[in-house]
Amino acid sequence: MNVRPVRAFIGLGSNLGDPHAQLERALAALAGLPGTVLREVSSTYRTAPWGDTDQPDFFNAVAAIDTMLSPEDLLGALRGIEATAGRRRDRRWGPRTLDLDLLLYGEVMRDTPDLQLPHPRMHQRAFVLVPLAELAPALVLGEHGSVTEALARIGSAGVHRLDSE
Repeated sequence: MNVRPVRAFIGLGSNLGDPHAQLERALAALAGLPGTVLREVSSTYRTAPWGDTDQPDFFNAVAAIDTMLSPEDLLGALRGIEATAGRRRDRRWGPRTLDLDLLLYGEVMRDTPDLQLPHPRMHQRAFVLVPLAELAPALVLGEHGSVTEALARIGSAGVHRLDSE
C-alpha cells in the first residue's frame, strides 16, 4: 500500500447481459476496494465495438478513484471484479460482460508484460477519451498532449452519451 492515496482512472466497458447493470455493479465493487474511494464517474456512453466489430455496441464510462493500493494490487482487484462479473478472455477485442482497464495511476509509468501505464492505446480510443474528458480534460497523456488535445485529433464519432439518446 501507498503512504498517500493516488488518483487513478479506470475505464469501464460492457456489451453482454445488461451492460448498464454490469457497470453499476462494477462501480460499487470499485467503491468497496480496500483503501479506495470512488471520487467521480463520467456519463455512460454507447459506443460501436472496436477491433472485432461483429458484436453488440458497448456501454462505456470512466471512473476516478483515490486508492492506497499499488498499481499491481489495483490491477489484480480489477481482474477479480471482472471475473466475478463472468468475464472470459477467449476472444481478443471480443464481447464481454465487463472490461476494466487501468488507464492512469497518478504519474506512474510501467511497462511490464502484465501492466502498462499509462494505458498504451487510450489516446487512440474515443470511447475512453470522451468520458475521461468529462472528468479531467486538461490531464496530460505524455507525448499525446492533454485529453482534450488527443480527443481533438481522433474525434468522437460513434460515441453517444446514453442520456442524450
